[in-house]
Amino acid sequence: MERLSEEQITKELDNLSNWKRLDEKWIARKYRFRNYLDGVRFVDKIAEYAENKQHHPFISIDYKVVTLKISSWQAKGLTDLDFEMVKHFDELYENGGRK
Repeated sequence: MERLSEEQITKELDNLSNWKRLDEKWIARKYRFRNYLDGVRFVDKIAEYAENKQHHPFISIDYKVVTLKISSWQAKGLTDLDFEMVKHFDELYENGGRK
């Protein structure tokens, strides 16, 4: 895994809605749900996908809000895999994750 350049990261973020750069190494997004259990079910889907990829985001559940934060430790920053995964997370959310 190779760390992306600033230009590549900016281009990727321009194509995503709601993902924010926290610093040079991390991006994060908050997902809102109607109730607590919908958020927990969404996290379960995220966890399954992350385990299959062997690349795990930080996950926080705060009642009806799930926050995901991701980076690549080995690359010491953001990689193609991070952006591939966040696009999948957004698809899960749009395709019924938010009920």
